[in-house]
Amino acid sequence: MSNYKPMDEQDLAVISTFLDRERILWRDEIKEEYSHDELLVKRSYPDLVARVVSAQEVSKIMAYANEKLIPVTPRGAGTGLVGASVAIEKGIMIDTTLMDHILELDEENLTLTVEPGVLIMTLRAYVEERGFYYPPDPGEKSATIGGNISTNAGGMTAVKYGVTRDFVRALEVVLADGTILELGGKVVKNSSGYDLKNMIIGSEGTLAFITKAVLRLVPLPPCNISLLIPFPTLAQAIRTVPLIIKSKAIPTAIEFMEREVILDAEEYLGKKFPDNQADAYLLLKFDGNSKEEIAKYYDDVAQICLDQGAIDLLIADTEDRSAPVWKTRGAFLEAIKGNTTMMDEVDIVVPRNRVNDFVEFVHALREEIGIRIKSFGHAGDGNLHVYILRDELPEDKWHELMSMAMDRMYDKGRELKGQVSGEHGIGLVKQPYLKEFLPPECLSIMRGVKAVFDPNNILNPGKVCFAD
Repeated sequence: MSNYKPMDEQDLAVISTFLDRERILWRDEIKEEYSHDELLVKRSYPDLVARVVSAQEVSKIMAYANEKLIPVTPRGAGTGLVGASVAIEKGIMIDTTLMDHILELDEENLTLTVEPGVLIMTLRAYVEERGFYYPPDPGEKSATIGGNISTNAGGMTAVKYGVTRDFVRALEVVLADGTILELGGKVVKNSSGYDLKNMIIGSEGTLAFITKAVLRLVPLPPCNISLLIPFPTLAQAIRTVPLIIKSKAIPTAIEFMEREVILDAEEYLGKKFPDNQADAYLLLKFDGNSKEEIAKYYDDVAQICLDQGAIDLLIADTEDRSAPVWKTRGAFLEAIKGNTTMMDEVDIVVPRNRVNDFVEFVHALREEIGIRIKSFGHAGDGNLHVYILRDELPEDKWHELMSMAMDRMYDKGRELKGQVSGEHGIGLVKQPYLKEFLPPECLSIMRGVKAVFDPNNILNPGKVCFAD
């Protein structure tokens, strides 16, 4: 759709009646950070940024934008990696970072009600101090819960607990025409018609604007233990994962990492990793009611790893021992980014028994193409994070090799019966690959859903599968 209304001073004057002028940024007042997300090369400034504090303010802005045909881009902390929060059609950007209040902890129903701008690290600290646990654990802790819901974020604990969708009980949303709706509730089960709540989760702000969420909590496990397991090769490490899963042990997380990425993280953090001599590692976490209970799980897993050629087993059974390990793992993205001039990411997901096939393919590909590629990821659920690095390549050569590498990796992902994205979404930049993975009938249904929710196509236009 190209007939959006160009914004002018009259639009600014009207929107200034909806919220205080000091919470509005207009054209030259807009900071550079609002023009891009964490990785995207493409930059585009909105005409206006509205820093909202309530659903009512969002409702008034959406109703006005819908009437005047002004595009609206939702934005949280801007930590996305696929351009979903970039205002490619300009117009209005609604910033939720001031909607950062924890509204209710319901200990009887085990729920937490929050506004969308609450940071994941704030949310997790709040509930854990009170003896509860919100399991979804994406690597970027400074992301907002609204952004996590919009992308159905996964993270390191998905192998045991599931992803964000599994922990959202209810949503308050604003539709494109300004209507405020409540979807879902504190009930545990719900078979009452189509599940509109789950349709919003993972829709990347293209169907409705999230203004409140009721999240499911679980009791905080009293004890957790991590295992750092070095292997001579990554192939041996990855091939061990299906055996761990089949053993009926239930790790909270199963991560894989390579020595070269650990060295990047050491340099970035200025701290040594407990072990950096092996080529590859598995990092496992177990949680439970006691160390004795957990030991029943990890004793079997330890033997499996040793049988598969593990060099050693490093047990981190205290916070002092485990925190540095997981802090290093959490720094991988920033460490890799700091080690090159520019990069782009593939966060493909494959059946977990095919993770090794994909990783071995990536290793061969970087040698064949002649470009640096680094990877790590969630071995327990098949979600890999692969980074293509520009270094000092000229721009034309960078785009040529990056496109070649991405095309080859997505072709391999399809061959292995995988999907385009495990947790970062489609946004702007992954759309061509989504169209290759999904049949036309699925894309047609998605476009039909979009048209029902947003007939004027003003909500985050050009994202997911809706650009021409």
